[in-house]
Amino acid sequence: MKDKVAPWKVLESKYNYRDRWLALRSDTVELPNGRVLTPFHVIEQPDWVTAIAITHDGGIVLVEEYRHGARQAVIELPSGIHDGPGEPLDQMKRELREETGFVSEEWHPLGAFFANAPRLSNRVHCFLALDARKVAEPALDEGEVIVSHEVPLPRFLEELRDGRRTFHGFQGGAMWLLHTYARKTRDRRLAALLD
Repeated sequence: MKDKVAPWKVLESKYNYRDRWLALRSDTVELPNGRVLTPFHVIEQPDWVTAIAITHDGGIVLVEEYRHGARQAVIELPSGIHDGPGEPLDQMKRELREETGFVSEEWHPLGAFFANAPRLSNRVHCFLALDARKVAEPALDEGEVIVSHEVPLPRFLEELRDGRRTFHGFQGGAMWLLHTYARKTRDRRLAALLD
């Protein structure tokens, strides 16, 4: 790419709200063409982690949780925020065990991407856990009510492709990264992705 877009110049920035989960920042910005936008709202959040955990017998580990923003229970990939010390993978390993009781000895980073670059500051770190196995009951936080499910991977993929399953947008991105990984490695445990 020969031409590059210049960054916006921040003229003023203030926080309207801040807590552990998010901060709402309102900026006054000047675009490269001289136009001023005010306010331009940005939501700052910690990075997210998500895992595609495949069991030794070819199931995918999913969690079901009520999501108040959507006002319904959603079945999704195990995920969480990267809010503590350590690397995103360390956080994801803890999340998987706490939410589902599953662990894995074989983890592969799939990549990271912005959750929603226009308005959100965070990235999503995606991981593949192969040969996952249940070793304990979930150890949920006080604010969590989660049910874990294990679904055969081919059935899950068919439901996803047919539109019978709805995912968070960022988890669709994780599935795309998984598909790319499967095509690249030709790992037989992911054969359902190559059909």
